Amino acid sequence: MLGWSVVLLLVQIFAQASTLRDLGTHYLAGPRDEPREPKNVLAGRLKRALHNFLETYPAFIALALALAVTGKTGGLGASGAWIWLIARAVYVVTYAAGIPMLRSIVWLVSLAGLIMMLIGLMA
Repeated sequence: MLGWSVVLLLVQIFAQASTLRDLGTHYLAGPRDEPREPKNVLAGRLKRALHNFLETYPAFIALALALAVTGKTGGLGASGAWIWLIARAVYVVTYAAGIPMLRSIVWLVSLAGLIMMLIGLMA
């Protein structure tokens, strides 16, 4: 699961970076001393989706490692990890598409996955 979560992280990084062309190669390859924001709406959405991912990613990593170290890799913890991963992938798509209510529901589902992992660890 940790490996797949890194794949999702890399996909989000590359997707977000691919929307920054309007900032220009010189700016993107430079030190970026003066902040600029792309005019592309999709770039902003993908940036916010990536930042949102990074808010819960440390908890996922900690829970996944704790479950592995304690040998509690099946059951509720494993189901929660899959739910978190799938929901986070769907979250990126719904955010990029601009679907507000569904995006929030998917975020709650991903949070439920983390809670399931935590319960699996604590049980």
